[in-house]
Amino acid sequence: MGEIVGSWEGCTGSCDGLAVAAWGGTQSLALPLGKGPHHVGCTDVMVGHTRQGLFLRLFYPCLPRAGAEQPLWIPRPEYCAGMADFAQRSRRWCATLLSVAVGSCRVPVSWNGPFKPCSRRYPLIIFSHGLGAFRTLYSSVCSELASWGFVVAALEHRDHSASATYFCMVEAGKEEWIPYQRVPQGQKEFYFRNKQVHQRAEECVRTLRLFEDIGSGKSVPNVLHQDFDLSVLKDNLNLTKVAVMGHSFGGITAVLALVKEPRFRCAVALDAWMFPLENVLYPEVPKPVLFINSENFQTPESVAKMKRLSSRNSQTKIITILGSVHQSQIDLAFLTGKLISRILGVRASLDPYKCLDITSRAALAFLQRHLNLEEEFSQWDNLLEGIGDSVVPEAPFCRSNL
Repeated sequence: MGEIVGSWEGCTGSCDGLAVAAWGGTQSLALPLGKGPHHVGCTDVMVGHTRQGLFLRLFYPCLPRAGAEQPLWIPRPEYCAGMADFAQRSRRWCATLLSVAVGSCRVPVSWNGPFKPCSRRYPLIIFSHGLGAFRTLYSSVCSELASWGFVVAALEHRDHSASATYFCMVEAGKEEWIPYQRVPQGQKEFYFRNKQVHQRAEECVRTLRLFEDIGSGKSVPNVLHQDFDLSVLKDNLNLTKVAVMGHSFGGITAVLALVKEPRFRCAVALDAWMFPLENVLYPEVPKPVLFINSENFQTPESVAKMKRLSSRNSQTKIITILGSVHQSQIDLAFLTGKLISRILGVRASLDPYKCLDITSRAALAFLQRHLNLEEEFSQWDNLLEGIGDSVVPEAPFCRSNL
């Protein structure tokens, strides 16, 4: 059941003809630029030398810089091997094909770009990835939100739900990799995934505390020694306006994070996988949630759990994007080739750029409402009621089972 919840995807910048041919496509592969008024920068942040530390990619408004370097979408070859393992494909051919096809693709943001100061201070979004994903696979939605004036911290979870991740040990040059782990034989999936979702939500809470430390002026060493000074965030983040967001496994992680941390003011759940959360906690969710569902993933049981929340809080909204599939909200949607669609079973009728527009605009309208932002995102309020092209209220189309 959980195996289909994965989310790993697309690429950024353009790739050469060999890569496109490898995937059976005819167009260059690219992730879209953010449509907001800000240029977007990003950097990687790793804190601590054990698996109890944190690892994230930070997207933020930045100052334009001529000739800015763009980061690779797949940061290291080990992630290709991890994706092959997650997809239960041969490392020998699948990881190699992934490396050829998307290994040269880049995210259209400024790597370690100069942070753009903001006297009003930017709100913060903490983003949780889906099963089998990692910190870079939602670069399209994260950079889109950053272009509208948010700082977005995309976590790479260390609960064995990422296709691969690692931490740097105290000994110089030594790393320990944390592989994706399937449900152990003989163990019920709910108990395995429930333990993971609690760890994931705790990592979201610890990420907020990390930014609070930075905001209070504490020195936070970045193990990766990036050419980016985290202290620039000190007077530029509004930590009274913090939301948590995620896709699939990350969507239910965002919901649980609301229970664990009252400073999260709302959550945005992209096609949330509701299965791993125990029923007793649903009445404990204190803040509003925006559920943005794809057309073909949710079950009646999952939607019933979402409606338990909306019945208790009128500000919790449920909408469905017509023509979308579970992977439409991740970068994979921007890969044009037919081969990857056949391998992963991802084929949506809705244009991925339109899906990203609906997703980001609905999220922006919701965030303005619940973070009390002085922006113009209310122009997209109709989306929150399921009014608009390719969007409907609630979840009228459900699969019978996951």
